[in-house]
Amino acid sequence: MALWDRIKESASSMQTQLEAKKNDLKSGAFRDASMAMCALVAAADGTIDPSERQRVAALIASNDVLQNFPADDLQRRFNDYVNKLTADFAFGKVSVLQEIAKAKKKPAEARAVIQIGIIIGGADGDFDKTEQAVVREACFALDLPPHEFDL
Repeated sequence: MALWDRIKESASSMQTQLEAKKNDLKSGAFRDASMAMCALVAAADGTIDPSERQRVAALIASNDVLQNFPADDLQRRFNDYVNKLTADFAFGKVSVLQEIAKAKKKPAEARAVIQIGIIIGGADGDFDKTEQAVVREACFALDLPPHEFDL
């Protein structure tokens, strides 16, 4: 099976798992950590171009699990995190990882945040090494073993 097919299959499987837990994923910590994760993956290479920002925004708006929250609120939070990362990637990354770490109190939410990162990373058909690396760092911030997610 080609890598791209495995990524698509994994992302689809993770989306199904997330949808099954949708009713448990309503906290502010999950909302904030999810948007921080989306921004971190989008800016993983140190930059984020407008088309990438629009693509991630569209994915956020259409993700069934994130429908628990107002789309404009999610968009604002995502943009705030992206702005932190683009202003100073190293400093912004520390701040964003701290936001992600707030979800570790609830293991189901922590896992869901990682799954969202993988879904966003694979959305363009290429879950590249820099995206995998930042999702791996988020695993450590959430006290989750990266190998659980094939990272």
